Amino acid sequence: MSSYEPAPDTGLRAKEQAKASPAEPAHSTGARHGGPSPARVGTVVWGLIVLALAALIIIGQLGIVALNGTYVLIGLMIGAGAALVVGGLLSARGRDKQSTTGKS
Repeated sequence: MSSYEPAPDTGLRAKEQAKASPAEPAHSTGARHGGPSPARVGTVVWGLIVLALAALIIIGQLGIVALNGTYVLIGLMIGAGAALVVGGLLSARGRDKQSTTGKS
């Protein structure tokens, strides 16, 4: 067998996996330990910022509350910064509890 040919059972396994689940890739790049990858803290925080900003714009346009743009931005930045710091700390704490695989 030459060095560029796959082992006979390796190709067979890949074909069987492709037939069993054609919509799912054989190897998930974002998954840890074979499970679904968790949502990133930054993605969640930025999503909440966009939702909060949209809600504040709607409230301001309806005339329910008069909003000062400077104070709204300051409040959003303080909230986003706090959420990123807390989320990062919680994420780091969760990673410390996971067992290591021995790889460096």
